[in-house]
Amino acid sequence: MILRSKMAIKRTAGIYLRYLSEHFPAVVITGARQVGKTTLVKELASDSEAEIGYVTLDYPVLRYLAKSDPELFLQQYEPPVIIDEIQYAPELLPFIKIRIDENRRNGMYFLTGSQKFFCRRHSFL
Repeated sequence: MILRSKMAIKRTAGIYLRYLSEHFPAVVITGARQVGKTTLVKELASDSEAEIGYVTLDYPVLRYLAKSDPELFLQQYEPPVIIDEIQYAPELLPFIKIRIDENRRNGMYFLTGSQKFFCRRHSFL
């Protein structure tokens, strides 16, 4: 019974994620640690006809690049792309907004991260 409930939740979340990606240029998936945010987005990517890139800011070198030179970082990871653990480099957010404003397409960015990060107020949003 529990397994069936988890599968139903996963399937429902996937439907919503697909819908959001078809109607908005960026989708943010937040939540507690280890609840399946990254897995959910990667499954969407594997089911997608378009090739969706993936990068995680867990890697210190990539995190440093994202924080120190957000433009260069985004040049290396063109949309559509999943940026995992976005809370480690909030400096990317204004540059993602600029890219969306310049070339608005749905499903450009999938951002995953800590719910605590997104609940705080930020001056760049």
